[in-house]
Amino acid sequence: MFFSATYKRPSRYLLLLILLSFNVAVNAAKTLSPEEHFFDSTFGDFTEELATAREQSKKGIMIFFEMDECPFCHWMKKNVLNQPDVQKYFKNNFLIFAVDIEGDVEMTSFQGKTMTQKDFAFKENRVRATPVIAFFDLNGKRVMRYTGRTSSKEEFMLLGRYVVEGAYKSTKFSRYKRNH
Repeated sequence: MFFSATYKRPSRYLLLLILLSFNVAVNAAKTLSPEEHFFDSTFGDFTEELATAREQSKKGIMIFFEMDECPFCHWMKKNVLNQPDVQKYFKNNFLIFAVDIEGDVEMTSFQGKTMTQKDFAFKENRVRATPVIAFFDLNGKRVMRYTGRTSSKEEFMLLGRYVVEGAYKSTKFSRYKRNH
């Protein structure tokens, strides 16, 4: 009897404290992966994103058209987009967004048209395979499109420099790549 009289069940507060501690630990472990830091957040209005890019003196906007099941998209994220020098260079020069080519999320195109992500991909940008890396100038005009994964981090960096330097105005990327 003595044991049962002095024994107390854990209080609800103690259980709550344990659950909260566990929740904090789980959320702390859910930090963004390096490749997720590559993309900027957006509310899906690319007319506003153009204004932001101009204000921040960016060279333009890069869109990474992707889909969940795409092994080449995953390869790019795990081998290229997560590299610190890649992130630094592209963040300095572009606003960067991912667009799901199967997405039903409503968005606003560079021309101010409201549509789903998949319509933006298929109808506006003719994306049929993934990934497609598209660069847009500060007026929303597409200046470069690259379909598929790059062969390496170096090729992706070269692609960025090709756009930043404006080489797309006078030469094809394949020639630019050979010359570098």
